[in-house]
Amino acid sequence: MTIDILHWSTQISYPILTLLQLLPLATVLLLWLMRHHSWLAPAGIAAALLEFLLSIDLWRHYDTDMAGFQFVEQAQILPQLTYHAGVDGISVIFILLTGLLTLLITLYGLVRDLKPFYRLYMAVFAVQACLMGLFVTLNLLWFVLLSAVQIGFIGYLLWRWGNSPDKELALRRFYQFMSVSVLLLIAGTLLMGWNYSDSHNGVWSFNLLHLAQTPVSETFRSVAFFLLFYGLAIRTPLFPLHGWLPLIAEHGNVAVAPTLLLGLKIGIYGLLRFVLPLLPTAVIEWHNYVALFALIGIFYAAFLAMMQNNLRRLLAYAVISHTGILILGIFSLEHAAFMGSVILSATFGLALAALVFTTGLLFRRTHTTLLHNLGGLFDSLPFLGITFLIGGLAIIGMPGTPGFDAVHLILESAIHKFGALVTIASALGNVVAAGFLLWAFQRAFLAPRPSGRQPFQVIPISKPEVFVVSALIIILLSAGFFIEPWLTLIDKPLAALSSIYTAH
Repeated sequence: MTIDILHWSTQISYPILTLLQLLPLATVLLLWLMRHHSWLAPAGIAAALLEFLLSIDLWRHYDTDMAGFQFVEQAQILPQLTYHAGVDGISVIFILLTGLLTLLITLYGLVRDLKPFYRLYMAVFAVQACLMGLFVTLNLLWFVLLSAVQIGFIGYLLWRWGNSPDKELALRRFYQFMSVSVLLLIAGTLLMGWNYSDSHNGVWSFNLLHLAQTPVSETFRSVAFFLLFYGLAIRTPLFPLHGWLPLIAEHGNVAVAPTLLLGLKIGIYGLLRFVLPLLPTAVIEWHNYVALFALIGIFYAAFLAMMQNNLRRLLAYAVISHTGILILGIFSLEHAAFMGSVILSATFGLALAALVFTTGLLFRRTHTTLLHNLGGLFDSLPFLGITFLIGGLAIIGMPGTPGFDAVHLILESAIHKFGALVTIASALGNVVAAGFLLWAFQRAFLAPRPSGRQPFQVIPISKPEVFVVSALIIILLSAGFFIEPWLTLIDKPLAALSSIYTAH
């Protein structure tokens, strides 16, 4: 096999997208070689920091005034297999989020003492390599295949560091749903390639730019949309395709896997990168039905969350409820809503990480996440209580967090697209979400301990733990007060996407 490098963009003096993908893979090999070395954990943290600095360098060199994809890299691997990578502002936000969360996960794994470190770090960096590939690829088939590989590594994290006797059941359910997701995505991808070959004398291509220039026949249009949409909706997850998440939340890993699986909204990114640009006619045809399911999911998950006694299941239903708001924004098909959805996805990633990290640190001290066994923790762990509260308020879009501007943009577009009734209903759903998150905070931290139960022997929070969770809060609040640079970053690529729907 020969690899013929065609070019990389002269916008930067080195192939930064290739390095973003290869550095985590090189780290996996390094960690294996150092698996019995005392410097393994510092080496993993240093590699995560270097990857994050690379993502910052990508952001620094990104030109917000330039339209189209930047830092483009191409390589001919085989006649039928072409590596084609590039980023726009949407990709840059997800890449920055991936680099930051991976760095914090390596620190969290150390303070939580999730041994063996080399296996944990190897799995985390393998997932990061897949995520970086997902966010830079301009090839739909590469996107689907990398997504499948990433699911495998996430499953390993759930299995190896799960802490419930029923984790095998949860893992089976996870793989059942994700297998269906991958099969749907592969079928939809092959259908798009087949449609391209019909117009190009039997030559197949899965390149985003090629597919975007090829009209999808009426025969394939709706089928391809449903295959790709449902494949991504399972991952997001969107009601009613969410059945795997509550089980995984309750019986799987407390923080590491949920952060990598849910904090980075692969389904939302896939919709914006591939489905909406490639299938605009089908999206317009079906977007009202999708919005209806999103609206039902907002209330359905919010009310189920109010019935939960397990903090981890409650957070799972919070994910499902707020996914409905994200989907409602995307399928409003307007520029402002697209911007709100991207910002809310990033906010969601940071806020969810804060919530699950806090839950993991509480579990380390109390050995339970059952709300009726908790209570009175604010007196002994005020910092964790404040972190949980700020994370919850960020998810529901309170002023001072980037979620406030994001939800405002989504609701503003929704009232224009769907009318006042749908918008008011979704806003009320957000109010219900505020209720169950504040209720969980009250029960876990402010309510007195149930009578007859022994007080917890609480371990004081350490300085490394303070650093991990405070970094998330500082970034959340900073982004909330200085939202303009992030809106500028995604303005042009989302304006190009919204122009497709204006034309239709």
